[in-house]
Amino acid sequence: MVRRTRPKLSSPPDFNGERHNGRAFFNSCSLYICLAPEQFQDEQERILWALTFFKGGHAAKWSENIFRQEADTGIFPIQTWGEFERQFWLHFFPVNAEADAINTLEGTSYHQGNRTVDDYLDSFQALVSDASYTDPWTLVVKFRRGLRLGIQNQIATMPYGRPADTDPDAWYTAARRIDQVRLANEAFQSVSRSALSAPLKTISARPPPLSVVRLPPTPPPPVTLKPPPPTPSMGVPMDVDATRKTRSLPPRGCYQCRDVNHVVRDCPHRIDVRQLTTEQREELIEDLLALKDAVPVEESDPPEEEDFA
Repeated sequence: MVRRTRPKLSSPPDFNGERHNGRAFFNSCSLYICLAPEQFQDEQERILWALTFFKGGHAAKWSENIFRQEADTGIFPIQTWGEFERQFWLHFFPVNAEADAINTLEGTSYHQGNRTVDDYLDSFQALVSDASYTDPWTLVVKFRRGLRLGIQNQIATMPYGRPADTDPDAWYTAARRIDQVRLANEAFQSVSRSALSAPLKTISARPPPLSVVRLPPTPPPPVTLKPPPPTPSMGVPMDVDATRKTRSLPPRGCYQCRDVNHVVRDCPHRIDVRQLTTEQREELIEDLLALKDAVPVEESDPPEEEDFA
């Protein structure tokens, strides 16, 4: 006979005595005992096992008080699991969970707000369970009032397949479906916005790179050396005088008054050398030199020699 192995069970969490966590802790202990009854010989062992998780706060003080009573009387004060459950409800369950749940459902603190429909539905079902609401119409009204305005309007105005106002499960299903579509649409829009905001990468068709052919360097043009300008030969002073003797007065007239009937030496106008240009000064000097060369030099008779006695 093959022995069936059971899955590994998780132990209940530590309990500090807070009333809003009492129900969850007790349910966790009850579930563990139900799945593994062979681990406990009797009910007192179950109670002792549950007390091992009472750590901190009001739970630790209550557990310490139980063991103190046992030490004083010699008898464990809680004998059955049912009695332990009643004591636990009295000390660690909300004092009036039903009234608290009803007051919460009458207000607006239980509304969906920014939560998803799944989170809102979990808290709503816990509240209606504590409030002991069982009427289907009441459940639909409370659930619809806490939904987001957009979701409840979509469900109420559905052209076909609209859930009945006395069918809470149909309202739960419709609200979940619409919320899932909304979340998927928001995710798609966020991706689209991020894609549009990203800079577009333009791919330009570039021609293939051309191969560069290097031509041989062009030789420089031949340098033609210009002959140096001829240097004027320094003539002999006698040659210069001879040249001056043969040069005649240029027939250009007077350069002072521009009259062709006379030259500058015969010009009746006064000559101001300071107002002459360099060219005019050179011409004046040349004219004067030419005039000097043109006047014949009279040879004087040699002096007679006196005869002295």
